[in-house]
Amino acid sequence: MQKAWLIYNPGAGRFPAGPFLGRAVKVLGKAGWDVKIVNRERDSDLSLMASEAIHEGCHTVFVVGGDGSVGQMAGSLAGSSTALGVLPAGTANVWAQELGLPQLGYINLFALEKAASLLANGQVQKVDLGECNGQYFLLWAGVGLDAQIVNSIEPRGRKEKLFPIIYYGTKALWTTIGWEGLELEIHTAERSWTGKYLTAVACNIPAYAGGLLDLAPGAKVDDGILDFWLLEGESLKDLVIRLIQVFRGTHVDAPGVDHFRADEATFITKSSMPMQFDGEPVMIDSPIRFKVHRRALRVLVPAGTEQRLFSS
Repeated sequence: MQKAWLIYNPGAGRFPAGPFLGRAVKVLGKAGWDVKIVNRERDSDLSLMASEAIHEGCHTVFVVGGDGSVGQMAGSLAGSSTALGVLPAGTANVWAQELGLPQLGYINLFALEKAASLLANGQVQKVDLGECNGQYFLLWAGVGLDAQIVNSIEPRGRKEKLFPIIYYGTKALWTTIGWEGLELEIHTAERSWTGKYLTAVACNIPAYAGGLLDLAPGAKVDDGILDFWLLEGESLKDLVIRLIQVFRGTHVDAPGVDHFRADEATFITKSSMPMQFDGEPVMIDSPIRFKVHRRALRVLVPAGTEQRLFSS
């Protein structure tokens, strides 16, 4: 029997997941899992929970939540033999989308047990983790306009999460008014860039912006490399142009868009700035140093997960 913890934050996501946890646990139990539900308070330390789960010999820690909680738990489980699983109950759930897991919502009330069924007999894969100034991320980390927006709207209450695209879009429009771009230096071992950017992002997966856009087509989560995307611009007009380009996939070869792949890079700015790690807000000081920990995390994925995520 495989031992697991299921960590649940009652305040997470657009929809309360608590009433549906029992059905998910029942599905896992029938498949031979011994599952313990652990409630997480908003400000509780996930790293301590992860340490305790590892100490108890858990095969997997299931996070009932969204990308922020998944990213935090990923860093806490890095280097251990305990795998990370997700039962998507957050706002965007981009990692779960990439794995093909259904998301909990008013029109999909049984999503958690469906996701549990897909993971109950899933397989464990090793994936990379990015690190930036000592903080881990699983999906992406970036500075610029998107980080400014994330820092302005988080933390959100459940009411603000009911219509996330409208809410995010309104905040994006408001934040963009008067935006003059971010002056940034970017350095790798081979090359350097200097410019004024709308955003600069290190990606570990293809999807971005709540899964609505593929900013980093070709990014793999287990290749030991981060995909960096630098979008030049300093106005609302530039933002609209870049969004259209990314939506159409034409940004890959567009003037004013730089892309490079590296296992280490450094961003330099004039002062501290807002940053986002897996959609979570942070203030960070320059220089910002990125590096990759190759295949440092074990993740539980459904059998037959779409191969666009993995290089092997």
